[in-house]
Amino acid sequence: MAAFLAATSLAPGGAAAEGSQADYIQRLRLQAQLQTLNADLLSQDSATAVLQDLCNRRDPEAPKILARQVEVPDNLPAANAARRQLGAAANEPVRHRRVELTCGDVVLSRADNWYLPSRLTAQMNIDLESTQRPFGVVVRPLAFQRRTLSARLLFNPLPRGWEAADPAGFDAPVAIPANVLQHRAYLQTPDGRPFALLIETYSDRVLVP
Repeated sequence: MAAFLAATSLAPGGAAAEGSQADYIQRLRLQAQLQTLNADLLSQDSATAVLQDLCNRRDPEAPKILARQVEVPDNLPAANAARRQLGAAANEPVRHRRVELTCGDVVLSRADNWYLPSRLTAQMNIDLESTQRPFGVVVRPLAFQRRTLSARLLFNPLPRGWEAADPAGFDAPVAIPANVLQHRAYLQTPDGRPFALLIETYSDRVLVP
């Protein structure tokens, strides 16, 4: 009887079933990671703090999250749209900062940030232009609040209705895209004055396959 069970477990059908179960479990893990990250971002004011926690969990001696600046061409329509959304006057300057937020050499997210320099301190503006400090770290003294405009999953490890599906149907390893989550939000001071509009796109490196 024992020999029969061993042979069955090594048969092609048994191997296929075992592979399907492993793929299903991987999809569950990825789904849980993605939903947890999304929930953390929705519940906290600083996306940088969320990424720092993620970085620390993977490596107790993890470096600080850095914002590696990326050169971008001027985009007047986007700047004007951000100015309107932030409730700024037509002649109020608005700046655009694009960065890659990194944990060591790993890019966890890419962020576009339109902000109103007149609502920041002089030192904050200098730091944003000349350092790799993340925006949330630089403006932390403002005690800002985050208001999410949208949260969009760019990756669905499990399809709609997966709870009732047969795990055996997940018979192929999941392919993770380069970007898995995108948030749009603005930051405001405690008195309700917005000063920054953010579009944050999170890379596949926020997940552990």
